[in-house]
Amino acid sequence: TRPETMLGDTGVAVNPKDDRYTDLVGKTVLLPIVNREIPIFSDDYVDMEFGTGCVKVTPAHDPNDFDMGERNNLDIINIFHANASLNENAPKEFQGLDRYEARKKVLAEMESLGLLDKTEDYEHSVGHSERTDAVIEPYLSKQWFVKMQTLAEPALEVVKDGKVKIYPERWVKTYNHWLENIKDWCISRQLWWGHRIPVWYKGDEIYCGLSEPEGDGWVQDPDVLDTWFSSWLWPFATLGWPEKTEDLKRFYPTQDLVTGPDIIFFWVARMIMAGLYFKKEIPFSNVYFT
Repeated sequence: TRPETMLGDTGVAVNPKDDRYTDLVGKTVLLPIVNREIPIFSDDYVDMEFGTGCVKVTPAHDPNDFDMGERNNLDIINIFHANASLNENAPKEFQGLDRYEARKKVLAEMESLGLLDKTEDYEHSVGHSERTDAVIEPYLSKQWFVKMQTLAEPALEVVKDGKVKIYPERWVKTYNHWLENIKDWCISRQLWWGHRIPVWYKGDEIYCGLSEPEGDGWVQDPDVLDTWFSSWLWPFATLGWPEKTEDLKRFYPTQDLVTGPDIIFFWVARMIMAGLYFKKEIPFSNVYFT
């Protein structure tokens, strides 16, 4: 685990079938260093055979922990600034420290308190930036999402009904599995280029529109749209949509799409969803994966 994230822990999880901890579920423990009471709860996500079978839960800094936190109504405490130094939600002596310095300090504090049983190396996958090779720190932040369930259902139906055919057919299973287990789509990106999100803020007011709102004091959202949010409009946006152009009438929908299976989720499924939502008809009849 990352010792420094324990400062943002809001629960301890055990498996509901683990008899070792049944009598502890519903009770609380005192989080060391922070001295905050946090609940012990049960969740099927916990692997009884891994480690002690008890999992520290930090919803703000781990996607699996976030899901457990949502299911169990845990508090969410973000302890990091955007530069991975510790913020005001950490104890005062940790505030401003880089995460790695905080890690050493947490271990030292735990040892001084007589609470450190042992330390050992654990090999696992750590995300790195493909540009800078910097370690990516899971970090909870506000983003824009699109609800996908109601968009996915008709996209599933047109393939099941044969209105859209996929070749080779083995990719139908992959297509269906993704749509049947779809999650809401985060469409905001913190990049320096792209289509700006058409949202402006002034105090607590939020305005969404094609152009900047009238009046002073409005500030546009600094984020840009996910590139696939632009790309899923390709079958009709390139033909002049939303205007009713002659090209749009003639070329939409088209017949065949030839592409690679690596973008079946990113592009193919989303073009079908967008076509059905915005144009009320499929964008193409056949998908050929090469």
